[in-house]
Amino acid sequence: MADVQAVIFDIGNVLIEWQPERFYDSVIGPERRKAMFAEIDLHGINDVVDRGGNFRDTIYAAADANPVWADEVRMWHDRWIEMAAPAIDHSVRLLRALREAEVPVFALTNFGIQTFEVAEPVYPFLGEFDRRYISGHMGVIKPEVEIYQMVEADCGLDPASLLFTDDRGDNIDAAAERGWQTHLFEGSQGWADRLVQAGLLTQAAAR
Repeated sequence: MADVQAVIFDIGNVLIEWQPERFYDSVIGPERRKAMFAEIDLHGINDVVDRGGNFRDTIYAAADANPVWADEVRMWHDRWIEMAAPAIDHSVRLLRALREAEVPVFALTNFGIQTFEVAEPVYPFLGEFDRRYISGHMGVIKPEVEIYQMVEADCGLDPASLLFTDDRGDNIDAAAERGWQTHLFEGSQGWADRLVQAGLLTQAAAR
Protein backbone atom coordinates (compact mmCIF):
# COMPACT_ATOMS: atom_id res chain seq x y z
CA MET A 1 0.00 0.00 0.00
CA ALA A 2 1.41 3.38 -1.00
CA ASP A 3 2.21 5.99 1.61
CA VAL A 4 -0.60 8.49 2.08
CA GLN A 5 0.26 11.95 0.77
CA ALA A 6 -3.15 13.53 1.39
CA VAL A 7 -6.33 12.68 3.29
CA ILE A 8 -9.62 13.59 1.64
CA PHE A 9 -12.81 14.12 3.65
CA ASP A 10 -16.36 14.09 2.41
CA ILE A 11 -18.36 16.60 4.47
CA GLY A 12 -22.01 15.49 4.71
CA ASN A 13 -22.37 12.72 7.32
CA VAL A 14 -18.60 12.73 7.83
CA LEU A 15 -17.97 16.16 9.33
CA ILE A 16 -21.54 17.49 9.50
CA GLU A 17 -24.66 15.41 9.93
CA TRP A 18 -26.93 15.66 6.88
CA GLN A 19 -30.33 14.19 7.68
CA PRO A 20 -33.18 16.02 5.89
CA GLU A 21 -35.63 13.25 6.71
CA ARG A 22 -34.92 13.68 10.42
CA PHE A 23 -35.55 17.42 10.13
CA TYR A 24 -38.87 16.95 8.35
CA ASP A 25 -39.93 14.25 10.81
CA SER A 26 -39.46 16.78 13.61
CA VAL A 27 -41.38 19.52 11.80
CA ILE A 28 -44.24 17.81 9.92
CA GLY A 29 -44.16 14.29 11.37
CA PRO A 30 -42.94 11.02 9.88
CA GLU A 31 -46.13 10.16 8.00
CA ARG A 32 -46.36 13.47 6.13
CA ARG A 33 -42.64 13.40 5.47
CA LYS A 34 -42.86 9.91 3.95
CA ALA A 35 -45.76 11.02 1.76
CA MET A 36 -43.89 14.09 0.55
CA PHE A 37 -40.66 12.23 -0.20
CA ALA A 38 -42.67 9.58 -2.06
CA GLU A 39 -44.13 12.27 -4.32
CA ILE A 40 -41.12 14.55 -4.74
CA ASP A 41 -37.50 13.55 -5.36
CA LEU A 42 -36.04 16.17 -3.05
CA HIS A 43 -32.61 14.55 -3.01
CA GLY A 44 -32.60 14.56 -6.81
CA ILE A 45 -33.58 18.21 -6.80
CA ASN A 46 -30.74 18.86 -4.37
CA ASP A 47 -28.36 17.25 -6.87
CA VAL A 48 -29.15 20.14 -9.20
CA VAL A 49 -27.96 22.52 -6.48
CA ASP A 50 -24.86 20.41 -5.89
CA ARG A 51 -24.05 20.67 -9.61
CA GLY A 52 -24.02 24.45 -9.33
CA GLY A 53 -27.69 25.34 -9.76
CA ASN A 54 -28.88 28.40 -7.87
CA PHE A 55 -30.06 27.22 -4.47
CA ARG A 56 -33.09 29.45 -3.97
CA ASP A 57 -34.24 29.35 -7.58
CA THR A 58 -34.00 25.54 -7.75
CA ILE A 59 -35.86 24.87 -4.51
CA TYR A 60 -38.51 27.52 -5.04
CA ALA A 61 -39.16 26.21 -8.56
CA ALA A 62 -39.72 22.76 -7.07
CA ALA A 63 -42.12 24.29 -4.54
CA ASP A 64 -44.06 26.03 -7.30
CA ALA A 65 -44.25 22.75 -9.22
CA ASN A 66 -45.67 20.95 -6.17
CA PRO A 67 -48.24 23.37 -4.70
CA VAL A 68 -49.65 20.83 -2.24
CA TRP A 69 -46.22 20.67 -0.60
CA ALA A 70 -44.99 24.18 -1.44
CA ASP A 71 -44.44 25.37 2.13
CA GLU A 72 -42.62 22.20 3.09
CA VAL A 73 -40.41 22.22 -0.01
CA ARG A 74 -39.40 25.84 0.61
CA MET A 75 -38.11 24.74 4.02
CA TRP A 76 -35.32 22.94 2.15
CA HIS A 77 -34.03 26.42 1.32
CA ASP A 78 -35.30 28.53 4.19
CA ARG A 79 -34.30 26.16 6.99
CA TRP A 80 -31.47 24.29 5.28
CA ILE A 81 -28.91 24.90 8.01
CA GLU A 82 -31.18 23.01 10.43
CA MET A 83 -30.86 19.95 8.19
CA ALA A 84 -27.07 20.27 7.97
CA ALA A 85 -26.47 19.89 11.70
CA PRO A 86 -24.79 19.24 14.02
CA ALA A 87 -21.06 18.97 13.43
CA ILE A 88 -19.53 15.54 14.08
CA ASP A 89 -17.07 16.73 16.69
CA HIS A 90 -14.71 13.74 16.70
CA SER A 91 -14.30 14.00 12.93
CA VAL A 92 -13.51 17.69 13.27
CA ARG A 93 -10.84 16.83 15.84
CA LEU A 94 -9.38 14.29 13.42
CA LEU A 95 -9.23 16.91 10.66
CA ARG A 96 -7.37 19.27 12.97
CA ALA A 97 -5.08 16.52 14.29
CA LEU A 98 -4.04 15.69 10.73
CA ARG A 99 -3.25 19.32 10.06
CA GLU A 100 -1.27 19.48 13.29
CA ALA A 101 0.67 16.45 12.05
CA GLU A 102 1.30 18.34 8.77
CA VAL A 103 -0.70 15.86 6.70
CA PRO A 104 -2.36 17.64 3.75
CA VAL A 105 -6.13 17.50 4.13
CA PHE A 106 -8.58 18.07 1.28
CA ALA A 107 -12.37 18.21 1.06
CA LEU A 108 -14.27 16.49 -1.75
CA THR A 109 -17.96 17.10 -1.31
CA ASN A 110 -21.28 17.30 -3.09
CA PHE A 111 -22.24 20.78 -1.95
CA GLY A 112 -23.96 23.70 -3.65
CA ILE A 113 -22.33 27.09 -4.15
CA GLN A 114 -24.84 28.98 -2.01
CA THR A 115 -25.31 26.20 0.55
CA PHE A 116 -21.58 26.16 1.20
CA GLU A 117 -21.70 29.92 1.70
CA VAL A 118 -24.44 29.38 4.30
CA ALA A 119 -22.46 26.65 6.07
CA GLU A 120 -19.04 28.32 6.24
CA PRO A 121 -19.77 30.89 8.97
CA VAL A 122 -21.58 28.26 11.04
CA TYR A 123 -18.80 25.68 10.72
CA PRO A 124 -15.40 27.46 10.73
CA PHE A 125 -13.52 24.19 10.15
CA LEU A 126 -14.78 24.26 6.55
CA GLY A 127 -12.09 26.88 5.97
CA GLU A 128 -9.30 24.72 7.36
CA PHE A 129 -8.65 22.42 4.40
CA ASP A 130 -5.53 22.69 2.29
CA ARG A 131 -7.65 22.23 -0.84
CA ARG A 132 -11.43 22.19 -1.26
CA TYR A 133 -13.20 20.45 -4.11
CA ILE A 134 -16.81 21.64 -4.01
CA SER A 135 -19.09 20.05 -6.58
CA GLY A 136 -21.14 23.20 -7.13
CA HIS A 137 -18.06 25.03 -8.34
CA MET A 138 -16.84 22.03 -10.34
CA GLY A 139 -20.11 21.36 -12.18
CA VAL A 140 -20.03 17.61 -11.50
CA ILE A 141 -20.96 15.46 -8.52
CA LYS A 142 -19.76 12.23 -6.95
CA PRO A 143 -19.73 9.44 -7.99
CA GLU A 144 -19.16 10.69 -11.56
CA VAL A 145 -15.65 9.81 -12.67
CA GLU A 146 -14.88 13.33 -13.87
CA ILE A 147 -14.88 14.78 -10.37
CA TYR A 148 -12.16 12.36 -9.24
CA GLN A 149 -10.14 13.09 -12.37
CA MET A 150 -10.39 16.80 -11.62
CA VAL A 151 -9.06 16.28 -8.09
CA GLU A 152 -6.13 14.25 -9.40
CA ALA A 153 -5.28 16.82 -12.06
CA ASP A 154 -5.42 19.70 -9.59
CA CYS A 155 -3.45 18.19 -6.70
CA GLY A 156 -0.92 16.38 -8.89
CA LEU A 157 -0.60 13.46 -6.47
CA ASP A 158 -0.47 9.78 -7.31
CA PRO A 159 -4.04 8.46 -6.93
CA ALA A 160 -2.67 5.57 -4.86
CA SER A 161 -1.39 8.10 -2.31
CA LEU A 162 -4.84 9.58 -1.63
CA LEU A 163 -6.88 8.29 1.33
CA PHE A 164 -10.55 9.20 0.95
CA THR A 165 -13.46 8.75 3.36
CA ASP A 166 -17.12 9.08 2.42
CA ASP A 167 -20.33 7.71 3.90
CA ARG A 168 -21.68 6.49 0.55
CA GLY A 169 -20.47 3.24 -0.93
CA ASP A 170 -20.96 4.37 -4.53
CA ASN A 171 -18.70 7.36 -3.96
CA ILE A 172 -16.07 5.14 -2.34
CA ASP A 173 -16.27 2.56 -5.12
CA ALA A 174 -15.73 5.21 -7.80
CA ALA A 175 -12.63 6.48 -6.00
CA ALA A 176 -11.29 2.96 -5.54
CA GLU A 177 -11.64 2.36 -9.26
CA ARG A 178 -9.30 5.32 -9.76
CA GLY A 179 -6.77 3.64 -7.47
CA TRP A 180 -7.43 5.76 -4.40
CA GLN A 181 -7.20 4.30 -0.92
CA THR A 182 -10.65 4.46 0.62
CA HIS A 183 -12.56 4.14 3.87
CA LEU A 184 -16.33 3.82 4.09
CA PHE A 185 -17.31 6.17 6.90
CA GLU A 186 -19.65 4.46 9.34
CA GLY A 187 -18.63 6.42 12.40
CA SER A 188 -15.81 8.64 13.56
CA GLN A 189 -14.12 5.97 15.68
CA GLY A 190 -13.70 3.66 12.70
CA TRP A 191 -12.18 6.55 10.73
CA ALA A 192 -9.87 7.36 13.63
CA ASP A 193 -8.73 3.74 13.74
CA ARG A 194 -8.00 3.80 10.00
CA LEU A 195 -5.90 6.95 10.32
CA VAL A 196 -3.91 5.33 13.11
CA GLN A 197 -3.52 2.14 11.07
CA ALA A 198 -2.17 4.22 8.18
CA GLY A 199 0.46 5.73 10.48
CA LEU A 200 -0.95 9.24 10.09
CA LEU A 201 -2.01 9.79 13.70
CA THR A 202 -1.07 8.37 17.07
CA GLN A 203 -3.74 6.80 19.23
CA ALA A 204 -3.63 9.85 21.49
CA ALA A 205 -3.99 12.29 18.61
CA ALA A 206 -6.93 10.33 17.16
CA ARG A 207 -9.10 10.58 20.27
